[in-house]
Amino acid sequence: MKVGTDGVILGAWTDLEQAKKALDIGTGTGLLALMLAQRSALIHIDAIEIEEKSAQQAASNFVNSQFSSRIQSVEISFNKYLKKLEKPFYDLIICNPPYFSSSLRPPEKERSMARHDDTLSLEELFEGVATILLPEGKLSLVLPAELKEKSRVLAAKYSLFPVRVLRIKPTPEKEEKRMCLEYGFKAGDCKEETLIIEAGGRHVYSDAYIELTKDFYLEI
Repeated sequence: MKVGTDGVILGAWTDLEQAKKALDIGTGTGLLALMLAQRSALIHIDAIEIEEKSAQQAASNFVNSQFSSRIQSVEISFNKYLKKLEKPFYDLIICNPPYFSSSLRPPEKERSMARHDDTLSLEELFEGVATILLPEGKLSLVLPAELKEKSRVLAAKYSLFPVRVLRIKPTPEKEEKRMCLEYGFKAGDCKEETLIIEAGGRHVYSDAYIELTKDFYLEI
């Protein structure tokens, strides 16, 4: 589970305007944390990961990056990490969560852990985020499009409400497959947009996708 399009879009789309202290939940090999650090010189990130090999790779990637002084890697589950924090602490929490609760599992233990919600359900994520997110803070995550309503209902249980939504379509003709969602504690108008990845055939990317992600690809 290295670099995927979902993660790249989420890392590029997330609003960093007010972010100074961020938490990357389930950092994997560190993609989102590194993208946030590249985008803002003011942000400091705690990146947590439960799976040992991924956590080791993330730590190595952080140390070997120019952002090493602003990213801390911790091998720990989100639920255990919550117990270490006594009060709201973060103004940004970002997550590309595991969300396959019943699909066929890949044979590798590590890949299964990254893709399935046994170790962190969507409700546990919202419940935990609500306890450590500052009042003006934001939660940014990417989910399958079919989970939009479920996530809205679960988030509302913990007084988190959608602020921005980005519907992600592979091509103009196809339905959206993923959604980036930004939640905050204030209910109000929600800004919704659509992003098309490939506009003119295989690997012919839309102008909007290129503009959003160009700082993170060597070639696009």
